[in-house]
Amino acid sequence: MPDFLKNKIISITGGNGFLGKHVIKRLEQRNCKKILIVDHKTYNLVDGHDVQKMYQDQKPDIVFHLAAAVGGIGVNQRNPGIFFYDNAMMNLQVMHGGYFNKIEKIISIGTVSVYPKDSPIPFSEKNIWEGYPEATNAPYGIAKRIMHTHSISYRKQYEYNSILLILTNLFGPGDNFNPETSHVIAALIKRFYDAKKNNEKEVVVWGNGESTRDFCYVEDIAEGIVLAAEKYNKSDPVNIGTGYEISIKNLAIKIAKLCNYKGDIKWNASLPIGQPRRMLDTQKAFKEFGFKSKMDFDKGLVESVKWYKEKSNS
Repeated sequence: MPDFLKNKIISITGGNGFLGKHVIKRLEQRNCKKILIVDHKTYNLVDGHDVQKMYQDQKPDIVFHLAAAVGGIGVNQRNPGIFFYDNAMMNLQVMHGGYFNKIEKIISIGTVSVYPKDSPIPFSEKNIWEGYPEATNAPYGIAKRIMHTHSISYRKQYEYNSILLILTNLFGPGDNFNPETSHVIAALIKRFYDAKKNNEKEVVVWGNGESTRDFCYVEDIAEGIVLAAEKYNKSDPVNIGTGYEISIKNLAIKIAKLCNYKGDIKWNASLPIGQPRRMLDTQKAFKEFGFKSKMDFDKGLVESVKWYKEKSNS
């Protein structure tokens, strides 16, 4: 249903964020005219009263729930309580508020962190509940798992239409480069670019470099989310990723080269690596709503490094 969203009033939590801006761009390309951003400065989504006010103010037909409290391994380790509570409450309040206010459909965004630490590769949706998530991301992952149960429960009891998409690690121009909260690609780009600029002889990277990740370009992720909003209407979660994995060691080498950094890369194996391997099985997304990632990984890295260089020099 390519025109399903065209005349809808659409609210987007996290609409000012990295992913949110790209989702809005995809919606605008489909001639959606009524797109409303749910700004966290106006509405605290952890608070049920604010969520209800948001629904009353914006009166949406469709909600893209992208907002989350997120960060890298370090900030996750320091703030497990905040990451669990804020994400769990946001998700519960937005979903229940959507049902209470008779919102037509909610598209909720999950995370690869929902998967058990030793889940078989590639990660298949049927394996989400077959073990506990990797410890450094477990509070965040469990908070996101709650959305799965919530969606199934409300569909069964109330026939309420919500869907859950499990995103892999995303990257691209405009990413979050704050060293406190950034994820691995943005963190490495900043580290190597700054090291080159400051003539540093070595860059120290967390872990041993052997862990792997599935990285998907943000424009592809945004397209997958909008396709699912148009075509998918089940509570069974769906992976959005590439089905390609790269080791952090090879990733660091690629980024160092793109940043023209010629110093040494040192590995601090005493620091946590997170989940040992991550790669998503993406067959279901293709089968259910025709999603397949398009951006070549190396080209996406080039675009990301180029954007950061231009931003740093502006």
